[in-house]
Amino acid sequence: MDTTTTVPQVNGVALAEPQEALSTEALRQRACAELLRQAAMRAGLLASDDPPPQAGVTSEAASLAIEALLERALQLPEPSEEACRRHHAAHAGRYAVGERVHARHVLFAVTPGLDVAALRKRAEACLLDLRCQEPGAADRFGEVARTTSNCPSGADDGDLGWLEAGDCAPEFARELFGQPEVGVLPRLVHSRFGLHVVEVLAREPGQAPGFEAVRSAVAQALRQQSFTTALRQYLQLLAGAATLDGVELDAAATPLVQ
Repeated sequence: MDTTTTVPQVNGVALAEPQEALSTEALRQRACAELLRQAAMRAGLLASDDPPPQAGVTSEAASLAIEALLERALQLPEPSEEACRRHHAAHAGRYAVGERVHARHVLFAVTPGLDVAALRKRAEACLLDLRCQEPGAADRFGEVARTTSNCPSGADDGDLGWLEAGDCAPEFARELFGQPEVGVLPRLVHSRFGLHVVEVLAREPGQAPGFEAVRSAVAQALRQQSFTTALRQYLQLLAGAATLDGVELDAAATPLVQ
């Protein structure tokens, strides 16, 4: 019987060790980084004998070369005053000062070697179950958190207490703050720790400062959006010209941007 394991590669460069188990997202992260590392070589920004990444970690020279490559390749417009004001008007709640949310969650942690597709199905089934709970019924959320969650908060019914945006990972905070919902959120929340089913128990809105007070923060948010879009398009071009084995990249894969 043939037991040969196909190692994912980008233009012949291995992305993992033969027996190394990676999640789909981790594999995409390595593929994108390798596409950029090789592009930096072609641009003359990195020596051709730069060593391939070990366990997904590039050399210091490669990291600096990739930064220089992106600065050269991505043409990012400076956000206009009108665009900043329009963004602030539509998302003023994101810039509220002192906003607090009382939340609890069930965490489905992503760990090396885990079947991410199966984990997602479990998390989605849990979300549907908890969203369908009858009003006034016994505390099903707390029970599920105690028996299922991979977070220590599970012992306390998943309760995270009162949170401010700075208390959370940025990708978690983006889903939790500046929103009106109370109750179980309608979709899974993705973070660096895994997949979360989140229930908002209460909100305190805080104070929303005027545009002038948060002008620089608004401009930075728009710059980040432009960078994300430009990087996604650039990676698509690199992937289209590369030979990819054992890894798929698509428009949704922007793993270098968090």
